[in-house]
Amino acid sequence: MKVIMIKGITKTGKTTTAEAVIQELRRRGYTVGSVKEIHFEAFTMETEGSNTHRHKKAGAHPVTARGLRETDIMFDHTLDIDDVLDYYHQDYVVLEGDSGANCPVIITGRTVEQLDDQYNDRTIAVSGVISASLKSYRDLPIINGMTDIEKLVDLIEEKTPERMPNYSADCCTACGTDCRGLTARIIRGTGSLSECILKGQSVQLYVNGEEIPMVPFVKSMVRSVSEAMVGQLDGYEEGAEIVIKIKAK
Repeated sequence: MKVIMIKGITKTGKTTTAEAVIQELRRRGYTVGSVKEIHFEAFTMETEGSNTHRHKKAGAHPVTARGLRETDIMFDHTLDIDDVLDYYHQDYVVLEGDSGANCPVIITGRTVEQLDDQYNDRTIAVSGVISASLKSYRDLPIINGMTDIEKLVDLIEEKTPERMPNYSADCCTACGTDCRGLTARIIRGTGSLSECILKGQSVQLYVNGEEIPMVPFVKSMVRSVSEAMVGQLDGYEEGAEIVIKIKAK
């Protein structure tokens, strides 16, 4: 799964750009999910007095409304963006708004100052309303998503790696930086996913086909326990690859 973020202040073309990106990715045959950040404090999908609201007041968390055409799961708190992304298994997930995810970013704005506020070292392009008039910004391509969406999605395909871990430098710097720093290097072409000890390499954990990143301590523990357990069985050879599959009951 690959994740791309489109961020900027309100009325700068975020939703229009996100919509165009989603449509073009779908046209190319990808499955696409999306996450929309909403900063309106009073926002809620719950209705006072509804049956699901009564469930919530009774102490159920989360509460699920399962209808004929949709299913809505309502938590009683804001989930971390990485916890949200764990529910997705599409080819791409488009994030509208600054969710804090570790992924490539497309920024929008009406002024250069607004772009400066949104810019970080994982920014790959400028789009939205300013792209119709801005000639240059740093060393980034400026692509109007309304008139040149194919070029914008070409860039997304080129620059977006598989979903990256999002741990701080306090957790791991085995690649020489933190997770966001490695993502920035991959985007610039000066780094590789193979540098990340949390993704792939010697110990891997998959759940329903999706790789689950593990911090070095957990990875070491899984290796030690597995080798100690399997090492007692006939047929084991030291240094052999071990594969354990656990199917749902």
